[in-house]
Amino acid sequence: MKRVLITGANQGIGLATAKHLAHQGYYVYLACRNLDAGAFAVETLKAEGIENASCVLLDVTDQASIDLAVEEVLKHSNSLDALINNAGILGNVNSDGSVSIEEIKRVFETNVFGVISVTRAFLPLLLQSEAPRIVHISSGLGSLTNQSDPDWLFAQYKSEAYFPSKTALNAYCVALAAKLKSTRCKVNLVDPGFVKTAFNGFQGLHDPAKAAKFISYAATLPEDGPTGCFLSESEGSSNGIMPW
Repeated sequence: MKRVLITGANQGIGLATAKHLAHQGYYVYLACRNLDAGAFAVETLKAEGIENASCVLLDVTDQASIDLAVEEVLKHSNSLDALINNAGILGNVNSDGSVSIEEIKRVFETNVFGVISVTRAFLPLLLQSEAPRIVHISSGLGSLTNQSDPDWLFAQYKSEAYFPSKTALNAYCVALAAKLKSTRCKVNLVDPGFVKTAFNGFQGLHDPAKAAKFISYAATLPEDGPTGCFLSESEGSSNGIMPW
């Protein structure tokens, strides 16, 4: 049985993706920073007949927590077939639209440095897989091309923290894909689109299940699939690719 670990998997896109991959036969580790929330998510899946899932305590901003999560996965297997870096935060914006330096650092700590830390920790397990896949959940808001177009549908959303953090994540993906080009590992970004979740107050245009299907596609790419790409089905993309 193939295995996948998904960060921030207790709700929204993460939980929907866990459900989709579990139905595809994957054993799913729901990595959550709150065990109670994670346990509730696992019970939700079990109520739907999904038994191939468990919760792993993991705070992407805490290296000790990340290391313990690796140890937990190693209790079951010495390999991991897919890692989906889904955990992320929007950050707080002041009433005048400004964001403090401290808040920008907090957003980057989760959305960028947390992803790098988790990926580095699980990479040895991933490289034990015959076809490892790494998926970073990004955002169309991180596209400099689209953000430079005043006519783009979401051009007005230019947070000083969230948008730059996703652009930085995109750059890390390109670097990591190049680093791993001689391996069997494929590394890609996915823009899930404007999804109805608690993240945006359920103001999105699409249901999490739609995003989960596309993320699962990226996590199960065939041998001839792309790597180092910004995959998207959203406004502003072309032929399944979002411009940098």
